[in-house]
Amino acid sequence: MNVSEVAGVPEWLPEHLRADGIEELYPPQAEAVEAGVTQGDSLVASVPTASGKTLVAELAMLSAVQRGGKALYIVPLRALASEKRDEFEEFSRYGVEIGVSTGNYESEERWLGEKDIIVATSEKVDSLVRNDAPWLSRLDCVVADEVHLVDDAQRGPTLEVTLAKLRRINPGLQVVALSATIGNADALADWLDAALVDSDWRPIELRKGVHFGEALHFDDGSQEHLPSQGSEKATEAIVRDTLTPDEGDGADEDAGAEADDADDGRGSSLVFVNSRRNAEGAAKRLANVTNDHLDGDEVARLREIAAEIRDDNDTETSEDLADAVEKGAAFHHAGLSSTMRSLVEDAFRDRLVKCIAATPTLAAGVNTPSRRVVVRDWRRYSGEAGGMQPLSVLEVHQMMGRAGRPGMDPYGEALLLAKSHDELDELFERYVWADPEPVQSKLAAEPAMRTHLLATIASGFADSREGLLEFLEETLYASQTDEDAFLEQVMDDMLAYLERNGFIDADGDDLSATGMGHTVSRLYLDPMSAAEIIDGLRATEGRPTALGLYHLVSRTPDMYQLYLRSGEQEEFTELAYERESEFCGRLPSEFDDAFDDWLSALKTAKLLEDWADEVEEDRITERYGVGPGDIRGKVDTAEWLLGAAEQLAAELDLGIAPAVREARIRVQHGVREELVDLAGVRGVGRKRARRLFEAGIEDREALRNANKAVVLGALRGRERTAESVLEAAGHTDPDMDGVEPDPDAAPVLDETDDEDQTSLGEF
Repeated sequence: MNVSEVAGVPEWLPEHLRADGIEELYPPQAEAVEAGVTQGDSLVASVPTASGKTLVAELAMLSAVQRGGKALYIVPLRALASEKRDEFEEFSRYGVEIGVSTGNYESEERWLGEKDIIVATSEKVDSLVRNDAPWLSRLDCVVADEVHLVDDAQRGPTLEVTLAKLRRINPGLQVVALSATIGNADALADWLDAALVDSDWRPIELRKGVHFGEALHFDDGSQEHLPSQGSEKATEAIVRDTLTPDEGDGADEDAGAEADDADDGRGSSLVFVNSRRNAEGAAKRLANVTNDHLDGDEVARLREIAAEIRDDNDTETSEDLADAVEKGAAFHHAGLSSTMRSLVEDAFRDRLVKCIAATPTLAAGVNTPSRRVVVRDWRRYSGEAGGMQPLSVLEVHQMMGRAGRPGMDPYGEALLLAKSHDELDELFERYVWADPEPVQSKLAAEPAMRTHLLATIASGFADSREGLLEFLEETLYASQTDEDAFLEQVMDDMLAYLERNGFIDADGDDLSATGMGHTVSRLYLDPMSAAEIIDGLRATEGRPTALGLYHLVSRTPDMYQLYLRSGEQEEFTELAYERESEFCGRLPSEFDDAFDDWLSALKTAKLLEDWADEVEEDRITERYGVGPGDIRGKVDTAEWLLGAAEQLAAELDLGIAPAVREARIRVQHGVREELVDLAGVRGVGRKRARRLFEAGIEDREALRNANKAVVLGALRGRERTAESVLEAAGHTDPDMDGVEPDPDAAPVLDETDDEDQTSLGEF
């Protein structure tokens, strides 16, 4: 189908697509148009990675905007929200307004109502429903990206319930669900009353196979010899081979990146492993391979990127990553800061970084295609199973789907690694020839049920037990099970829990949220987290300490606690007794099952306390065995939970809300008590606040009236920074033109203090 034949879209779109090199729609895209996706009809598109799902979404959303409507694009991850916003921003030149929202779960975000296309995470959309955002009732089209994640125990129930609620708010809503190839796409289509496009078509061929015995064994029965050199491991041999020009193509192997990947056969590789440590170790080894395939220009550009990574923070993680990047390789996992992840992804897409060793998080939708994908580890540790467990077929196929770059590669290859003939056969049976599993709703699990039952009652979607059952009948779970009795039992157990903790009132069959229940739902808390915080605040005697409050929020289900490593049990047990008086609640007995969880929460709280005491990032990462991204995640979660605790303390009239607020601001900015006011000025943050304080500027008012020469000296002569900081503080004349920095105000720097980090958010 030619792009000019697509009906219902804006007049400018065909020419826009042609300018991007798109003359004809891919077969799955044409099927979607024929199924009515540009006419407002709902659709489930279950197609492989790189087969054009995003364009299907764009056709649906832009046709809705053309009809005078509004569209919402739901993503599972914040990183994906940023990526999609950047993609959709190109439509702004045609007057299409784009908005994005991923955080602040307590807001209805009225400003989003002015946008034509809104990008948000499923959690954010859920919170908007809970806060009764008025513009939600004006939605015409909702796109659910990676909808197969309804199968995920953590994120799935939120996406499922959110879609059910949006469909109830807007009975004629068009739902476009984008999915990887799954075993029961028809079940999703039936649930959403949608047409189905279920296709295995890809724009370029994907060859799947297994490496064993210095040979690649492919699914079509062919084999290719791939010898190792010296002591090379299989992964290193595959990456080296991927970077080596094909024989007979006329390219000189020493030409490096000066020849185009699409012509000389050279390509990039993604290597998936099962842990952060393995990702970092693999990248270090693979860097010795990629280093031999760089030209002079690439070496120079990679050095610049490595310098940006080192500037981002001064941790061992950033140093190791920068070392690998300088040689053309990288690792990618959740322990990296958002800046580091973006630098790696961009360098990989620009074909400067030749190989990334990654944990499976990179397979979750981020646009990083490569010539070859190697699934090195097909088992990972499962705490529930107490050992290593095989990955699902769907997960492995998601990783494999990253192979092949349209417009760059003639084909893509995805390989597993076998260590024996038996394992070779097993991997073909388990993954290469297997179909992905069907997705199953996880809504009936207790944590999800208690959270979404309260939200459903508080937001007015149901006001009785019967009404709740009617709403649950609209979920995927109800469409997939005949076990109504089980669902009712879980629901009744959770309703009893909510009533026992004062979040709902039950009068016979009638149900209503209490004032506290409304607050908990609006704050986007797991009711069990809220109950823990409320009990802890009530048990607090006198003014709570920062550590006590950090420990309180760290023992809630909404905080992922740090694990106790070998030998740490005794250390944190001793610390627990030393600081027992600071805890918000009674320290359990060492013989109590809850004691270990209490210590894990204490370790997490101690990390937060260190951050708020201005301990350097490299010391924190080393001390707790975490990465910069982990610190960011813990700080973000603590800030959110402490904000909720502050509101709960005020509602309970306990008189300790100011202490909670101070603890929240300290952890938000990573500062001690004396810097709380100063660090709150936009653009200041922890390090600049300390430098200003040491120069005699101790709070916002002092900064507002400060001598400009002193400010410029404290901020190391950076005029733009000084001007923006003074402007944010309300200084009457922030202009630094002609101002000389006061040398007496200049900070004394040590060798590690070589960057001007304003906040953790710039890691």
